[in-house]
Amino acid sequence: MSQDKKIIAAEKAIEYVKNGMKLGLGTGSTADEFTKILSKKIIEGLDIICVSTSKRTEKLAIELGIPLSTLSELGSLDLTVDGTDEVDNNLSLIKGGGGALLREKIIAYNSKSLIIIADDTKRVKKLGDFKLPIEISKFEHSTINDKILLKLEEIGYFGESFIRKLNSKNFITDGGNLIYDFSIGSIEEPYMVNQIVNSIPGVIENGLFVDMADVVILGKKGDIEVIKR
Repeated sequence: MSQDKKIIAAEKAIEYVKNGMKLGLGTGSTADEFTKILSKKIIEGLDIICVSTSKRTEKLAIELGIPLSTLSELGSLDLTVDGTDEVDNNLSLIKGGGGALLREKIIAYNSKSLIIIADDTKRVKKLGDFKLPIEISKFEHSTINDKILLKLEEIGYFGESFIRKLNSKNFITDGGNLIYDFSIGSIEEPYMVNQIVNSIPGVIENGLFVDMADVVILGKKGDIEVIKR
């Protein structure tokens, strides 16, 4: 059923895509559904060019015959369509469950519009049930992690963190960095947490996407909900 909801959301997002657009392609299972539908539209004659948010998405796009370029070649993008791990009532997001948060944020920031697609289980009143991913330099990463926990405690967020693993080894991002996942409870002030975390030397980026999503499309059982900022 969750997969059906993802497809419903992805099909709605396609309606926002116009001929000649420059698109950002998101990463994750829901974004993949959009990429697959987009490839069918290209076969039918849709003329677009895309920039991927990860090596994984790039591989899928090439397999599906989707034309790719880079931000440096295209400049700003018209639209990015991506998924999310959580979205609150203010359309703030936690992203990065798939490990592509840095590239996802770069692409989203350089897009005129960001559409988020997800199934309705991703909707929450407050962010924080999903652990907050933070991408960190390999250099002295454990010290950087300790400093993040300390700074978060100073503003009232207490919790723990774990270095992300893949097949019993440290997960390495496309940028060659590590990810620590932080469990700090309900995030009452996403903007403040975002600013403080990113001010710490050694932090590459974090998974809070604040004031970035313009439209959120939630797939429900046989229906959709479209929320605009």
